[in-house]
Amino acid sequence: MKRPKLKKASKRMTCHKRYKIQKKVREHHRKLRKEAKKRGHKKPRKDPGVPNSAPFKEAVLREAELRKQQLEELKQQQKLDRQQERKRKLEVNPGDEQSNVEPQQECEEPKTKKAKSGKQNPKKLHCRELKKVIEASDVLLEVLDARDPLGSRCPQVEEAVVKSGHKKLIFVLNKSDLVPKENLESWLNYLNKALPTVVFKASTNMKYREKILKVKKKAVPFQSKTCCGKDALCKLLEGFQQSCGKDIRVGVIGFPNVGKSSIINSLKQEWICNVGVPMGLTRSMQVVPLDKQITVIDSPCFIISPNNSPTALALRSPTSIEVLRPLEAASAILSQADSQQVVLKYTVPEFKDSLDFFTKLAQRRGLHQKGGGPNVESAAKLLWSEWTGASLGYYCHPPPSWTPSPHFSESITANMKKGFNVEELEINNARSIQVLKGLHLVNRVLFRSSGLTNGIIEETDIPEELPRHKENRRGGEDDRDGDGENNAETSDAPPVEDTTEMLPVESTASKPSDRSFAVDKMHEEDDDVYDFRTDYV
Repeated sequence: MKRPKLKKASKRMTCHKRYKIQKKVREHHRKLRKEAKKRGHKKPRKDPGVPNSAPFKEAVLREAELRKQQLEELKQQQKLDRQQERKRKLEVNPGDEQSNVEPQQECEEPKTKKAKSGKQNPKKLHCRELKKVIEASDVLLEVLDARDPLGSRCPQVEEAVVKSGHKKLIFVLNKSDLVPKENLESWLNYLNKALPTVVFKASTNMKYREKILKVKKKAVPFQSKTCCGKDALCKLLEGFQQSCGKDIRVGVIGFPNVGKSSIINSLKQEWICNVGVPMGLTRSMQVVPLDKQITVIDSPCFIISPNNSPTALALRSPTSIEVLRPLEAASAILSQADSQQVVLKYTVPEFKDSLDFFTKLAQRRGLHQKGGGPNVESAAKLLWSEWTGASLGYYCHPPPSWTPSPHFSESITANMKKGFNVEELEINNARSIQVLKGLHLVNRVLFRSSGLTNGIIEETDIPEELPRHKENRRGGEDDRDGDGENNAETSDAPPVEDTTEMLPVESTASKPSDRSFAVDKMHEEDDDVYDFRTDYV
């Protein structure tokens, strides 16, 4: 006989039972929430970020990005050290007699290597990467800031490119929208006498960048609506590639914050290279294929020589404002700017010197200390962040007469222009200048350029810097060795010298000693009596 099929038990249940289970689950979750609340485990709050109303937002973002990069580099270095240690352990044979001694040596080696990597100067790494880019490239694009093209040029790097062999050099005038059109045309005529020059305006859309960073797998198209000069540069490179008859590599070089990575992103129409407000984000060379025949190489920034003027050091150094001393850096920039146009730009009354300007700017922007006095350092940080960023429009006039560089002779300049269609480039530059929007009269600030900026290429030329904690210890030991009176004198003397050096006076009406006395008097008056005549906006 066939066995009858046994029916499976039904999973259906009564509504009363189902509702009872749901009620028990709700009570259980409520109980867990109460216990978690008693223990103090709360949800992590999201970082609100820096508000837009903050006066020195760009400087804060720069510091945060630099800290983040340093941590990432440290993690990568530690990972590489671990991998090397594992390889060494695998290579060692356990049967040897020296097997007991070798593990101890291996443990000590990574520690010493880590110490060396930590002490290694990042400027030397920049020099190595820059040499690699120059050697690997057939054409080099030296990116210049259109606001100060002469100050963005590095004669040492240009000389190295000329000596390296049959390599071509092109000037790219980036940030062309931040200068008047007449000034841009005069600079274009001046630079064209030496090398082919391209007018360019890279696309910068930071809001769209945040959305793209979330999508890691897919390459999102880049919004190049605001980009200008892309067609001119692409046609110039394509024409040179066709004349050579082979694939070419194009290296992009320049000082920090001139827009090297932004130009590559604009050419590729994708967010490939890291771009941001901080100076010196690119730390190593990055190869980006533009098409089948042309490859672009991103490079780290030039290392500025300490022998330059204080204005050049303030504008071109890839360091934070704390290292540069905010008052010294900002006052050096202010000394080279037209005072009347600065007054119109920042809407402050006329000032006698840089200290007077920072006090008035702090009052105008509402930057105050605890006692109610104006915060001069915050005002200096604000000015420095605006002048090193990509939003402020200033310009400088080209030299009245063209003087060729010593490493650019007539034969070298003629050789550099070979293979490029210069006539077509001039037509494309004229079109791109017409498309650009001119600056308003209020936003124009005249700036006196300090000339060519010297850089460092060789690692041996980089001065060795002592760590900060060692310098502080040495300073503390020197103070302890002296007597009490001598210590008091030495501790009081340096700030006075620093302030006189880092605050260049535009008008010689007031002396440094009178200025320091006036500042002290002003702080005393602010603490004691409130002046109703001053307008704190």
